Amino acid sequence: MERPRHVDTPVGQAVAPGRDPAIDLVRFACLFLVVAAHCMMVSPVLHPDGTVTTHNTLMEQDWFTPVVWVLMIVPLFFVMGGVTGLQSWRRLQARGGTAYGFAQLRLLRLVRPAMALLAIMWAALWAALLLGVHPQVIQLMTAGAAMPLWFLAAYLTAQLSIPLLARCHGAAPRLTFTALVALIITVDSLRGALPVIAYLNLAFVWCAVQQLGFFIADGGFQHRTRTWLMGVMISSNLLLGLLTGVGIYPGNMVVNINPPNLCLLLLGVSQTATIQLLRGAITWLGGVTWVRTCIAVAGRRSMTVYLWHLPLLVGMSAILLLTDFPKPSPETAEWWWGRIPVFLAVAALLVPVAVFLGRLEDRPTAASHARGPSRAAVVTAAVVVFVPVVDAALNGLTLALLGGGAACFALAVLLLGRVPTPVPPPSQHPSGKVENAMGSGLPEPGLRANLEA
Repeated sequence: MERPRHVDTPVGQAVAPGRDPAIDLVRFACLFLVVAAHCMMVSPVLHPDGTVTTHNTLMEQDWFTPVVWVLMIVPLFFVMGGVTGLQSWRRLQARGGTAYGFAQLRLLRLVRPAMALLAIMWAALWAALLLGVHPQVIQLMTAGAAMPLWFLAAYLTAQLSIPLLARCHGAAPRLTFTALVALIITVDSLRGALPVIAYLNLAFVWCAVQQLGFFIADGGFQHRTRTWLMGVMISSNLLLGLLTGVGIYPGNMVVNINPPNLCLLLLGVSQTATIQLLRGAITWLGGVTWVRTCIAVAGRRSMTVYLWHLPLLVGMSAILLLTDFPKPSPETAEWWWGRIPVFLAVAALLVPVAVFLGRLEDRPTAASHARGPSRAAVVTAAVVVFVPVVDAALNGLTLALLGGGAACFALAVLLLGRVPTPVPPPSQHPSGKVENAMGSGLPEPGLRANLEA
């Protein structure tokens, strides 16, 4: 009897396993901490002349500098994005997808929710301006919407680089990571003489942190001992303490994040090792029924929650300034206790927003009869998206740029068009007949493009 042939799966194209409850729980926890931290930062004050100023109460606390080493979980977002992004790319490759198709899917997933945010904010703020709200208040609220956009720019840059970095990772993972670290250090060394060059690390730092997720996805930490992981965690924090202690970098990680520098990579290394140390407990907790349900509900609308929580917080705070609602002074005990109802109010406002606008995060259905956009269209869409985002990150967000950004994002969505069904390469039947890997030339019913972030 003829022995069945073993068909080797090409490196980097293996179909990834199912969802990891530990990864999902970590991403949910990161999102929760971001919303909670912003609720403790925003503290607007209305002056008699009608102007408004804001105080970042949390940043003014002496105890916050060491605590933010633990609470600065932005690197974890990129680590988790590296895990799920690499798995999504490999699944798309296995179905015959291309890098341009991956870019199309990633852009659609991130741009569509952001388009709605910019358009609604532009319309609402223009209406408030026409109703007589002070222009300074309008600008303050507009600037509040800019904070999520820097993350969108950095995250898109890292995600769109996944096909290229995955190829480099497959060929030489350690060399690829070392090269990114060298680029980070080079930019940090030159930023004093050329301050604008520091923004290159929006790509280099977050791509390097994302690469840590590649190592997790490939099982690079799976067989490491607890002693090795604790050594990595301790060493990265000691090096971070040394660099900030001698004054090479600021000790406040919030200051280090814009633009990012080597400190954020060291935090990412420490957090990656910590997650691996606690993986058993995190996996168990993520498997608890009610926890899994909460994660599933919030996870499907994570980008909507991230984009909208700060504008809703700023808008709610601005409205409360115009009422007789008690407004305790920042840093008082009443103000700190008041952060609990503020958080609950923001969470309540996010529910209808997620219900009505969260659908923009849904995976676009793959259509076998639709031809995907050309490579030029995908590249043009990426440029159209990055122009207003980079402008906002460098020069601040204005009401005019808010409207222009919404128009650019809408144009990008039109350019990206429909999602075609990836057709896997044909496989050889034992009888010698060539057939499609899905069993026929027709697409699998209900096939949907994978867009997990």
